[in-house]
Amino acid sequence: MTTSITPTTAGLPPAPPVEAARRGFTEIIAPYAYIAPFFLLFAVFGLIPLLFTFYVALFDWNPIGEHVFVGLDNFDRLLGDVRFWNAARNTVSIWLLSTVPQLLVALLLAHLLNHVRLRLAVFFRMTMLVPYVTSVAATAIVFVQMFDRDYGLLNWLLGLVGFEHIDFTQSVTGSHVLIAVMVTWRWFGYTTLLYLASLQAVPRAIYEAAAVDGAGNVRQFLHISLPALRPVIVFTIVTSTIGGLQIFTEALLVNRGAANTCGPIRQCQTLTLFLFEQGFIQFKFGYAAAIGVALFVMVVGFAGLNYFLSTRIRPVKG
Repeated sequence: MTTSITPTTAGLPPAPPVEAARRGFTEIIAPYAYIAPFFLLFAVFGLIPLLFTFYVALFDWNPIGEHVFVGLDNFDRLLGDVRFWNAARNTVSIWLLSTVPQLLVALLLAHLLNHVRLRLAVFFRMTMLVPYVTSVAATAIVFVQMFDRDYGLLNWLLGLVGFEHIDFTQSVTGSHVLIAVMVTWRWFGYTTLLYLASLQAVPRAIYEAAAVDGAGNVRQFLHISLPALRPVIVFTIVTSTIGGLQIFTEALLVNRGAANTCGPIRQCQTLTLFLFEQGFIQFKFGYAAAIGVALFVMVVGFAGLNYFLSTRIRPVKG
């Protein structure tokens, strides 16, 4: 017969006051230490560059010369610059043309992938990531060739049905459509998987009960899927707004003859491309910083407005 002895604290003397105080201090500090790396990285790579941009925008900043304080002159000059307003219009136009179709296509695909009984369903879901992992440069080369005025596949199809060829890279509307298609192609799969992951969390029994009650696919989508996706839809709208207003690479690669201006008449020059031209081609760092501040205000404003509107969309009743 053996006897086990379990150590207990009963009968032991209490911890010294110094040790108890040290233990309490550690328990208070530990949670802040766990989250500190994120805030340190954000301060180094996010907050400090942002504040420095505000600072540079107040100067006529020569990268190898003097820094002359000019106050708000860069912002005053920006408001009267037709190139800035042209870039702002191009940015908003491309953002709307790319974001709205992207979110709608992603919603439809996620609903189909969640309901339709497919063989190799996992394979089809994984293929949604192919556009996301494809190089932006490769995507631009393929789509510019497809939209080419003389030898592009799209213009060849338009010619078959009697339409004249469209010069997508040289016209305002055509270049906006071309860039929007490239952006939509790159991001719709990623957005689809976000929606699909949320739909997978909805219990299948809810859809089966709705089907027993006579609800078709459309009513199931409106009354079950959309309310379940509401938080994710708000998230994707905000992130799409932030990304859509910062479009740079696609616009840079579309018009290789005048890459910095995205064409001879700046037909698709976005705000980030205008900032790049002023800062790193013409070396007007103070003016480029003012453009960056204006872009920051626009992104915050549009993202806040979209969040406000999207959070007030209520599920369809009936």
